[in-house]
Amino acid sequence: MKFYIVDAFTDTLFGGNPAGVVILEKGPDFPDEEVMRKTAAELRYSETAFIKQTGDKEFHIRYFTPAAEVDLCGHATIGSFFALADAGLVKFGSSVVCSTLAGRLNIDLSMGSILMDMGAPHAIGKITEKQALQELYAIMGISEENQGALIPEMISTGLPDIILPVRSEEELAAITPDFPALSKLSEKYEVVGVHAFTVNTEDGAVHCRNFAPLYDIDEEAATGTSNGALTYYLYRNGLLSPGAETLFIQGEAMDRPSKIISRLTADGDKVKIQVGGSATILASGDIRL
Repeated sequence: MKFYIVDAFTDTLFGGNPAGVVILEKGPDFPDEEVMRKTAAELRYSETAFIKQTGDKEFHIRYFTPAAEVDLCGHATIGSFFALADAGLVKFGSSVVCSTLAGRLNIDLSMGSILMDMGAPHAIGKITEKQALQELYAIMGISEENQGALIPEMISTGLPDIILPVRSEEELAAITPDFPALSKLSEKYEVVGVHAFTVNTEDGAVHCRNFAPLYDIDEEAATGTSNGALTYYLYRNGLLSPGAETLFIQGEAMDRPSKIISRLTADGDKVKIQVGGSATILASGDIRL
């Protein structure tokens, strides 16, 4: 089996978010789940994607963290299709379909970047009670006081996250989570983790940080699904208009700055969100299983 190490959401090596990508040989089945989990743990990246080609322009991807399988991973999907292009299995300038546990997603390969559909956006609930807000912000290492009018909300575009607004980039940089407590809180709310953000009025970008210790990811440098959820959050709160393209900057605190682009379109009550960016391939080789 061919494997790749790909830095996603960046055009510079050692930037963005690295992912493992394993291109499986033709055949009816994926390897055993424990084998895929152990392979992901051996590669030591936050997510590893296992890809099977199921048709001329159709692929099936499963995603594993070192701890468990997850329904969808944005940066590993972007990395996967750059790897598939390198392997000659897809071409830039085309569109393909990707089956995941979060549903069937369209993937658009333009020159230099890839855009993927997110799962249908779903607002799960807001965190509004004073005690719950105090608990959430305290676990993140900051105070809930003076954070502004926006309210934390649980949203999914494939994976559920708590979207956490903070008042400034300084406050964002000050976040120091209690990771064991955050894992328990994530279990309580049945979410992957917390995606904190603030809007920079000078550069117009949304700056964000992502924490998912429940899945052995203390912090992640670029998170496609979470920024898809954040895109829907901004739209729901009147901060984003249909047709707009939004730039998210993530990974600055990890010295792995990432640039993630999202696009939101709306047709009545139907909202479609795409997330994408570029990627660079660091290494490739063979896995002998």
